[in-house]
Amino acid sequence: METVAPFIEVIDEIKEAGGEVFNLCFQCGLCDAVCPWNKVRPFSMRKIIREATFGLTEIDGEDIWRCTTCGKCTQQCPRGVKQIEIGVSLRRVASEYEVFPASVRSARTARASLISEGNPLQGERKKRADWAKDLSVKTYTEGMEALYFVGCYLSYDPRMKKVATATANILNKAGVKFGILGDKESCCGESIRKTGSEEVFKNLAKENIKTFIDNGVRKIIVSSPHCYHTFKNEYPEFMVNFEVVYISQYILELINEGRLELTGEFAKKVTYHDPCYLGRHNDIYDEPREALKKIPGLELVEMTDSRKNSLCCGGGGGRIWMDTPKEDRFSDLRLEQANEVGAQVLVTSCPYCITNFEESRLNLEYEDILEIKDITEIVNDML
Repeated sequence: METVAPFIEVIDEIKEAGGEVFNLCFQCGLCDAVCPWNKVRPFSMRKIIREATFGLTEIDGEDIWRCTTCGKCTQQCPRGVKQIEIGVSLRRVASEYEVFPASVRSARTARASLISEGNPLQGERKKRADWAKDLSVKTYTEGMEALYFVGCYLSYDPRMKKVATATANILNKAGVKFGILGDKESCCGESIRKTGSEEVFKNLAKENIKTFIDNGVRKIIVSSPHCYHTFKNEYPEFMVNFEVVYISQYILELINEGRLELTGEFAKKVTYHDPCYLGRHNDIYDEPREALKKIPGLELVEMTDSRKNSLCCGGGGGRIWMDTPKEDRFSDLRLEQANEVGAQVLVTSCPYCITNFEESRLNLEYEDILEIKDITEIVNDML
């Protein structure tokens, strides 16, 4: 019989991440029962926790990289086992040893781009504000009503630039005195942290925090749930607190205050997808739906998995940068759910979700069946 020696560094890392909390796991399997991976292939978070407890993790395998940090397991766990923190700690060990399976190596490219250009998409830092060069968007100065933190995907990705433009138009139409940081803005760092690159995250966070303070930023409007989560829940680790407002929340506020008037009509059946980092992680479910209900002619219907049970798009935990075979994509299942309820438009409010849904729309040949929209795009068309 082969004797397997425990990987002591794994045990030390997970202790640091969550104390002895992993010992609370009594292998009930509820995490496996709700994990979205088991809708497409066998996967066991319970097994990962058990192996990590004894330092027997295979850091060169695929499994420690599958978790999308969607939060369904932590939501269901009766013992308070910190599955996400433990999973990230295992990735830290793998990252320190530069051990990456083939499907994860593209995340190293994202990491290198974050270090050199402040974004994971290999875009030039000096071009971060190019999306706004033909719009009435000012550089943020102290005393403005709010900073609009655009984020990486909305700054560089061709599809997501449309969302940035729609957002800027909405804020201008409502008379909001806002500005952007342009090339002074860096990635929030949320996703690279979830891939185990803690130092890269800390450097990005410190850079952003210094920029916010130097420019007198107090209120930050964001378009990505990952930026929202990081600014609100992780940047306070650095002893700072900023008022963070999600764009769908802010749109509802502007409508209710009479600063934003919707005059058009959107006579379509719409279903709303709850992004994991907006819903489960931050309990924002109602405001996006209330904003959609304010749009004349719009019929809102719910999918099978909604609100706290929303099906992850598959992009969290840094997986937006990793290779996922077609047969393993949760986003395909989500579009099928939208189609089942007769929706003509699948609406969400997350750059990762939209990116994955647009790809699945092509994979499933749904181009003539289903549109993918951000809330801001619909609102902007109604102005």
